[in-house]
Amino acid sequence: MLRRLSPESQTSLLAFFNLLWDAACFPDCWKMAHIIPLLKPSKDPSLPTSYRPIALTSCLGKTYERPINHRLVHFLEAEGVFDRNQCGFRAGRSTVDHLVRLETSIREAFVHRQHCVCVFFDLQKAYDTTWRYGILRDLYSYGVRGRMLRCIQSFLTGWTFQVRLGSILSDVFLQENGVPQGGVLSVTLFAVKINSLAKVVPTSVSYSMYVDDLQISFSSCNLSSCERQLQLTINKMSKWADQNGFRFSPEKTICVPFSLRRGLSPDPVLHLNDVNISWDLLPISCDWSLSKYRKRAISPLVLQQEFADLEQKY
Repeated sequence: MLRRLSPESQTSLLAFFNLLWDAACFPDCWKMAHIIPLLKPSKDPSLPTSYRPIALTSCLGKTYERPINHRLVHFLEAEGVFDRNQCGFRAGRSTVDHLVRLETSIREAFVHRQHCVCVFFDLQKAYDTTWRYGILRDLYSYGVRGRMLRCIQSFLTGWTFQVRLGSILSDVFLQENGVPQGGVLSVTLFAVKINSLAKVVPTSVSYSMYVDDLQISFSSCNLSSCERQLQLTINKMSKWADQNGFRFSPEKTICVPFSLRRGLSPDPVLHLNDVNISWDLLPISCDWSLSKYRKRAISPLVLQQEFADLEQKY
């Protein structure tokens, strides 16, 4: 409907947005979300944790967020704030970058007859537990001032939500912490808060970030060296999470060892919050030696990235 507004109505809406921007205000009437619970595949419908909450927010509010988010992202990118290995929702970057980087690390390890051990982390309720004051503090440290900072502060506070099942609405609840689900600004603000995590990762350990999806890896001829370096990194990351209001899920965090000598070496033993990290296969088509499914799974992604690079070049 907003796309079909007359030129006069669009001008009036723009003037209204400019008034809000001058006042560094985000109206309370746009801070109401309707939560639609969707059952996750192959989950028990009798358990509340089996549902994925989908937040429906104001279309006008999201339209107002877009130019603010555009200005904020432009400033952060121009200042080089985001970590170089953060590829989530950034122009010219995607999950393909991380897949290619991961494949390269594994193959380099194989060339040198090394083990490559990867750990894939899961943050519990990442958006819902994001520390709001920490976001504002980090933005201020990056040089965000004036109306932008005040407007983001207004955006983060006072959100309410109702759960909707069919035509039935629950009581109104106040969202006391976290960034709003479904918000245009939310992804950028979350990326700002998690950005400092990369600083605690040792330079000898490779890592990748895609918003709230995190991965670290280390290669060595000695499997015990991999365990020692990765455990040290896990401990530092866990301490950072405690200091910033996050928590990694030991149940959903997995360890994936890649080696040409599978079966000849014991599986790595790593701990997160005093819980053993399980080792498992990734939900992508590859095997322990990265050979069986390479042409079918990873090569098309590499070719796709190469074609994209050629298109940008020519």
